[in-house]
Amino acid sequence: MPTTMPDSETKICQNCRASFAIDASDLDFYRKISVPPPTFCPDCRMQRRFAWRNERTLYRNTCAATGKPVISCFAPDSGLTVYDRDYWWSDNWDPFSFGTDYDFQRPFFAQFSELLRRVPMPAVFSTNTVNCNYCNYVGEMKDAYLVGASWAGENLAYASREDYCKDSMDLFGVMLSERCYDCVSVLKSSQTYFSQNCESCSACALCLECRGCNDCVGCVNLRNKSYHIFNQPYDRESYRQALAELRLDTQSGLAAARQRFEELKLRSLRKFANITSCQNVTGDYIANAANCRFIFDSADDVRDCRYCQNIASKAYGCYDGYGIGAQCELTYESFNTGVQGVRQCFCGTVYGGTDIYYSINCHNCMNLFGCVGLRNKEYCIFNRQYGKEEYRELRARIIRQMSDRPYVSKVNSQKSVVYKYGEFYPIELSPFAYNATVAQDFMPLSPDKIRSEGYTYREPEVPPYQATIAAQDLPDSIQDATEAITKEIISCQGCGKVYRIISKELSFLEQAGLPLPRRCPECRHQDRLALRNPMKLWHRHCACGGRGRQLNTTPSQDVVASCEGVVCQNTAKHFHGEAPCPNEFETAYPPDSPAIIYCEQCYNAEVV
Repeated sequence: MPTTMPDSETKICQNCRASFAIDASDLDFYRKISVPPPTFCPDCRMQRRFAWRNERTLYRNTCAATGKPVISCFAPDSGLTVYDRDYWWSDNWDPFSFGTDYDFQRPFFAQFSELLRRVPMPAVFSTNTVNCNYCNYVGEMKDAYLVGASWAGENLAYASREDYCKDSMDLFGVMLSERCYDCVSVLKSSQTYFSQNCESCSACALCLECRGCNDCVGCVNLRNKSYHIFNQPYDRESYRQALAELRLDTQSGLAAARQRFEELKLRSLRKFANITSCQNVTGDYIANAANCRFIFDSADDVRDCRYCQNIASKAYGCYDGYGIGAQCELTYESFNTGVQGVRQCFCGTVYGGTDIYYSINCHNCMNLFGCVGLRNKEYCIFNRQYGKEEYRELRARIIRQMSDRPYVSKVNSQKSVVYKYGEFYPIELSPFAYNATVAQDFMPLSPDKIRSEGYTYREPEVPPYQATIAAQDLPDSIQDATEAITKEIISCQGCGKVYRIISKELSFLEQAGLPLPRRCPECRHQDRLALRNPMKLWHRHCACGGRGRQLNTTPSQDVVASCEGVVCQNTAKHFHGEAPCPNEFETAYPPDSPAIIYCEQCYNAEVV
């Protein structure tokens, strides 16, 4: 008699011991790619992938082939063989020379870790770049400094997840923009500073959720407005005068304006999620997607995907990916993977190709299993090539052996994790310290917790320099800064470590009329990340109570609906009349967030 497949499963995560659901759509996907259901929950799977990607931490290393000094994302003591990027892409070496027969007496992951540390890796992952020595995971880039996970830009510094930007600095998630500074999730804007979630804006500063605005400062939720300060309208001349009085070219003036802006933000409405032109999706920062669940930061044309983050355009039927897309299908448990690829599973930095499993840094290949550093190859296992039938038979034997002789990660005396076929690589086998990876950005752990979980912690390098000036002693106004400031070594107001103002940074700030930063680039990056919600979802109700914000029942959540003590009042009629809004949703705003969260209907009634 035919076997009836289950509609759903509930499992206990091997790692955190939390229960998680696997529904019928998930099970159907796993059958399509012939892998068993996961034994880690979505959050722990995400953490595991993130711990294998270092985007921004760079080290001084040496090319093993030429002896040339290189800047690399791999630390000198990582155990990896590192080649200069251009040498790695040359024909001067043969990745097959590092191949080995598979040993059926040893676990797969132990053998793969050894192969990964033998086969040379490029010092950084970059493509078509000019003067971008201190950049990683970038492409089509020119004149960039400390930029990571970005594509197509020119004259940039201190940026992550930037796409098609120019003459800008201190960015996170900014696209198609120029002359922007210290912005988060800004699109198609110019001369926009200290702003978040804005689109098609120019000559704006300290703005949140504004669209089509110009010459606005300290504003929230404006549409197609000009000459506004803290949401109050001005005529052109009065605006210029009021703007001058703010003295945004000084640190003291900027700090005072920030304080007023933060107060306005607290009494302003927020839409439950940044979702545009989508159908049947949950997550945040999503555009033009359909039938997706738990996805974050997707660019365009994404369909039938789940548990993915940082997705480029044209991703179809992909699960558990970070940095995937550019026309891919049926990828699973992979990072930095896609680019016209199909069935790329348990992979890292794999571009192009079909049916590639458990492979890293392989490009334009087909039918690989457990390979590293291959290009334009097929039917390979552990960097050895086989005939078609021999490959299939050996691959099937290895998959069975991975379950019969699994890799066991002994975390501590109370916890062990079993890795069979269908699991991503264990975190402790990552070539990166946990605190040097994306995992530390989005799922930070203390040094003690990192070590207790069996992961690698690396003490941050301390530059061999002594501060020559404290951040608080920098000139208050950019007008008082001279080129001599680029020679100073500054102690950061945040972490106390030292940093410098580079020449292009000083030039940008002078032209923009903005004060010198008091925090180092790393602290500024963390400040931008703090403006984003976690990559988690909570089930919540619309806060609209009919006439305005519905008061929460927990006093601690009823904070500062207005800095003047007045609860936010609606200004338009809503579909639910004066009764509380019945809408519910999945949102990345945590339940303890002080933000006033409205559903899309109520938000649009008030803002659009």
